[in-house]
Amino acid sequence: MTPSPVPAAQVKAVRAFNRFYTQRIGVLRRYLGSDFTLTEVRVLYELAHRKHCTATELGRDLDLDAGYLSRILRRFQHQGWIEREAASHDARQSFLRITDAGHAAFEPLQQKSRDETAALLATVPPEARPRLIEAMGTVRHLLDAPAADAQPRRIELREPRPGDMGWVVQAHGELYWREYQFDARFEALVAEIAAKFIRNFDPEYERGWIAEVDGERAGSVFVMRRSRTIAQLRLLILTPAARGLGLGGRLVDECIAFAREKRYRRLMLWTQSHLEAARAIYRSRGFQVTKRERYEADFHPGLVSEIWELKL
Repeated sequence: MTPSPVPAAQVKAVRAFNRFYTQRIGVLRRYLGSDFTLTEVRVLYELAHRKHCTATELGRDLDLDAGYLSRILRRFQHQGWIEREAASHDARQSFLRITDAGHAAFEPLQQKSRDETAALLATVPPEARPRLIEAMGTVRHLLDAPAADAQPRRIELREPRPGDMGWVVQAHGELYWREYQFDARFEALVAEIAAKFIRNFDPEYERGWIAEVDGERAGSVFVMRRSRTIAQLRLLILTPAARGLGLGGRLVDECIAFAREKRYRRLMLWTQSHLEAARAIYRSRGFQVTKRERYEADFHPGLVSEIWELKL
């Protein structure tokens, strides 16, 4: 499939980010003020974390020119940082092995990198750090997309089974604590909603879906009845590993289709103003905000809650 043209403004934005980030982490010249280039540190890192490695494998994995890599390895060998040993199955092939002197040269670099990264993160408010980490994960996921001929992810939406509601509560508790610092009282709120759904479940007018990716639970959503004409979308969640697959929109679409099938007039939901990814899905499906107010939740201060509605 031929890639679609990329607008010049998008190319400019990516290049600007690359310039900003490489300067911010100090790798434009020598690596963190050391005598090593970034490429040399990458080579040392791989050698320090592999038991057996050939020069061919290293060049392929790091996408390095063979001549350039050969010069780096000669320097490392001259410094006594690496050794070569013949492979037992083929004397013509040699494995690279980092020496104790190599580890001694590499460890200060690794520690300085840890310290520099910690210092960089310290400039970001604690409540914003999960958003930064998630954004980095999104960039990595989108740029590291599988090849067109790779095995596609196996995605399934199914009805909840015993044990699933416990997972839904746990997933909400863990994710909202990690990304938004909601404390355990939020988990208690989710548990109350889940328990009410189980106790009062009306199979004629209510429905739930559990999303699985490659056989592992990865998301959920539920339609709960509020009145004869109004249904509520609740407990929409996706694990970080399942983001970028279009699952959030697919789960919301299932809710809309079910609500229309049951002849509800409106589908409503309650959310928070900072949940941008979810709000983007709702907006794209035609939901509109009908109420917004400050919400002084006991599990997190300073929230702004929103009611969204979709006319069916």
